[in-house]
Amino acid sequence: MAKYGRPRDLKKTLKTLLSYMGRHAKLFLVVGILVSLAGLANLFGVFMIRPVVNALPSGDWDKAVQGIVAMAVIFLIGVLSSLGYTQIMAVAAQQVVKEIRHDLFAKLQKLPVKVFDTTAHGDLMSRFTNDVDTISDALNNSFAMMVQAFIQAAGTLVLLFVLNWRLTLIVFVFYGLMMVYIQMAGTKSKAYFALQQQGLGALNGFVEEMVSGQKVVKVFNHEQTNWKAFEEKSARLQHVSQKAQAFAQTMVPMVVSLSYVNYAIVTLVGGWMVLTGLSDLGSLASYLVFVRQAAMPINQFTQQSNLVLVGVSGAERIFEFMEQKEEVDDGKVKLGDEEGKPVWLHPRADGRMEVVPVRGDVVFDQVDFGYTPRHPILKNLSLYAKPGQKVAFVGATGAGKTTITNLINRFYELQGGAITFDGIDIRLIQKDDLRKSLGIVLQDTHLFTGTIADNIRFGKLDATNEEVERAAKLANAHSFIERLPDGYDTMITNDGASLSQGQRQLLAIARTAIADPPVLILDEATSSIDTRTEKLIEKGMDALMEGRTVFVIAHRLSTIRNADVIIVLDHGQIVERGSHDELLEKQGMYYQLYEGMFELS
Repeated sequence: MAKYGRPRDLKKTLKTLLSYMGRHAKLFLVVGILVSLAGLANLFGVFMIRPVVNALPSGDWDKAVQGIVAMAVIFLIGVLSSLGYTQIMAVAAQQVVKEIRHDLFAKLQKLPVKVFDTTAHGDLMSRFTNDVDTISDALNNSFAMMVQAFIQAAGTLVLLFVLNWRLTLIVFVFYGLMMVYIQMAGTKSKAYFALQQQGLGALNGFVEEMVSGQKVVKVFNHEQTNWKAFEEKSARLQHVSQKAQAFAQTMVPMVVSLSYVNYAIVTLVGGWMVLTGLSDLGSLASYLVFVRQAAMPINQFTQQSNLVLVGVSGAERIFEFMEQKEEVDDGKVKLGDEEGKPVWLHPRADGRMEVVPVRGDVVFDQVDFGYTPRHPILKNLSLYAKPGQKVAFVGATGAGKTTITNLINRFYELQGGAITFDGIDIRLIQKDDLRKSLGIVLQDTHLFTGTIADNIRFGKLDATNEEVERAAKLANAHSFIERLPDGYDTMITNDGASLSQGQRQLLAIARTAIADPPVLILDEATSSIDTRTEKLIEKGMDALMEGRTVFVIAHRLSTIRNADVIIVLDHGQIVERGSHDELLEKQGMYYQLYEGMFELS
């Protein structure tokens, strides 16, 4: 997870946030007008104290009553304006938050697999929850109040000058002291609020991992160790949160204390000026109310600064994530259909459209790849799979088996060489179409919240109930589904925790079967299935694989004896290739692996 101090580019973050607000400029304009009315109403309502007080000593009751009525009308306008802008602001703020959340999820969908492999899931979720919520709170509670506070602060200073410019010089001195302290405390708290968001994301990620891995934790009795790790992360979050709040919370009491001292001095000097004839009583009465209120807009700034600082930190994390590079897809070749059979539609330079049948002919030509430049996984790898062949990969952990399947899907980009699909470089094929032509069953099965049928239909969203059932029968999942309380309508939650590992794997195979892809990738697809269940699905898998090119990453060597070609990998290079019998005759690495597995079984 990226580390943050204070927001590194506050101007850029605010500019991006304002661009979202600009999409709803009319709403925010109305909010601005109503906020201005509310702020001005408060100023002019207080200013009306002057004529009312000055009318009382002379007994001019009509003027006094007129002033009181005018004051009431002004304050009523202010109340109605405040009610209006709070309601409109709620609508505008949620529109902005919705669009940020929408863009964030849209960005998530376009990012390469590498981002998810290298970023903690808790940190990703923190951007959707904590960081988005901070923006929502800042807009709902701070935007309008900051505008109103600015208007009141500026208006108060103007009216203070109008009423008594001499006394205002004293007010200016205290205003300056307030601003200096706010700047100092704000700078400190801003940095700690950014660290608070970082710490919150780290803690959420840790908790998510512990919740999802509770069985492993309990098996190895690591509850106490994990508790200590949680305590460390929680204590770190507590420390930075305390620091952030400590600096931020001192702003209000400091501003209030300075305003009290300011009020006392102005009252004494103002009283002396009235006694000496340098000011009238009405002006002093109105002036003192303004002085008493002078700290209010500053207090509003300081009270909302916590939300603003957290919101800016959260916004920066979101916008920084949105700037990550998306998957590059320069492909022009599309997957089409001709007389019910899949074909590649390959546009040529001369303007004609070449139609290439999808046969499943896959070739690796001198492929180089490493997840990091300094640690190559595949080195000058060349292999081929003829249409309809079942090709199995075996080798020790880290030999590059899964990496090969990741490259076929273009989850990662090659660093050298080429991969062709039916004679077409896969970099020329649009990624969506390439992946539609590939069916993959992973070792780690993921099921979504929904019914059994919904999860099988994930492979083909428009599949009929009959197609769903046919796919389940092909994977030999139909019998156990029928025994469930609601059959195909049985709800699955929590990644299918109520099902056995084998049942979950069977559903994943059925999900791939319904997609009916020309090429299959089985990444240790039967490793989580017991021997009895494995035998049950062999016939279904054979039917599924018939006529298709199949890549199998083997966990049990007994499952690949019938493969057309077995490729033995070692440190990213092919050391042996041949059928099961041919490789046993060579008595090389495969022979040693097979004999070891045979003894274990």
